[in-house]
Order: sequence, then C-alpha cells, then structure tokens
Amino acid sequence: MSEVTFRELASLDELKLAEEVQRQVWGDDDMPDNADLMLAIQHEGGLVAGAFRDGRMLGFLFAFPSATPGVQHSHRLAVLAEARGLRLGVRLKWYQREWCLARDITRVRWTYDPLRAVNAGLNVASLGGVSDSYLNDYYGVMAGINAGLPSDRIMLDWHLESEGVAARAEGRTPPPPNAVSKVAIPRDIDALLRDDPAAALQARMELRAALTEAFAKGQRITGFDSGAAAYLLG
Repeated sequence: MSEVTFRELASLDELKLAEEVQRQVWGDDDMPDNADLMLAIQHEGGLVAGAFRDGRMLGFLFAFPSATPGVQHSHRLAVLAEARGLRLGVRLKWYQREWCLARDITRVRWTYDPLRAVNAGLNVASLGGVSDSYLNDYYGVMAGINAGLPSDRIMLDWHLESEGVAARAEGRTPPPPNAVSKVAIPRDIDALLRDDPAAALQARMELRAALTEAFAKGQRITGFDSGAAAYLLG
C-alpha cells in the first residue's frame, strides 16, 4: 500500500473532487464549498490541500486569509470515513502549520462544535489549540450531520509557534495545561441526539452556560482530557 501524500490541490478537477469529499462527509443536505470559489481564494493566498493515496483524495482542508495580518482562518477539514484510522485529520493540520509558517502566518483560527469529543480531542488535545470565545447558534439552523441542535461553536486559536504546539509538531511531550477546573461533555453526542434528543439539547445548554461563565471570568480552554471527555479550563 502506498504512502499518503499531502499537497495543495492543483486543478479545477481536483477542487471538484474536494466538493465530493465534502458531500460524503457532511451529507447531501449540507452544501459543499464550491470549486470555483475555492479556486479564486486559492489564487488570493488561501490554502486548499488534500491527502492522497494512489491518486485518490482521502481528506481535504480549506483555509483562507483573515482581516488580521499573520492570521489564517481554517474553514473546512474533512476525512472520508474509510480513512479515519490513518490520522489524516491531525496530519493535514501539521501540513497546514508548515505551509503557514513558510508564509509568515503564525496563528490559525477556526470554529468547531465543542460538544463533539472527537473534534475536541483533535483540536485541543492533539493540536494544542486554546479558546476563550463561545459563539451561540453561530450558523443558525443546519442540515446533514449537524441538524438537530443549536449550532453553537467555539472559536479556537492555534498559535503555531507556541511551545505546546511546537512540541506536539516535533513529537515531544508538551507542557501540561494550566487547569483550574474541568467541564465534561458527552462522549458521543451523535448517539445521544439519536437516542435522547432532549438530553442532547440539555447537554448543549449546560455546556453553553459553563463555558460562557468561565470565559467571562477570564478563563479559557487550555486542554482536553480525552479519557474523561472533559475540557480543562485555566
């Protein structure tokens, strides 16, 4: 079996393949980012990258410049279900870090659903992202795999040159997070939403209240305990 390679997408045809990857990951009801739009943004300094094996796209990442110099906004990251054992999500992010640092971009930020323990494990525990910004119902009513709950998000900051991020990138043990409290989340929000929608909504509201209160006190997310499925606040 050949190695997985990571590179920028090189043609409109590959960008259209990225549309299909998005449909497979998020469902037909969630409109993919359009190939023409991604092409224009790529030409203006954005990053549209893929993970390939044997010529097939298994994962996709889309990011673009922000209004703040040296800061990139990372908009989409998708990995096909059949490839999730290859750790392509974190590997695409390390590719993104190298790409950004080569262009004097030192911070990347993006939103994600804080109720999804798998995403918290990637974004916070594996990558070293931090956050002190909670966004209520950010996208409004959503379809596909995101349907059924208010679309709350946190805005994550990924400081590419911080000691914790650099240590993770180099395979070293990062310094322990400065944590004063924990906030637990469901281990599988999709299963909870399927089996007990009321409990899933309650989990959303409780997490919203806990993180909003913590951020108002000057705390921020500094880590994620994947074993306990709990945010570490410091």
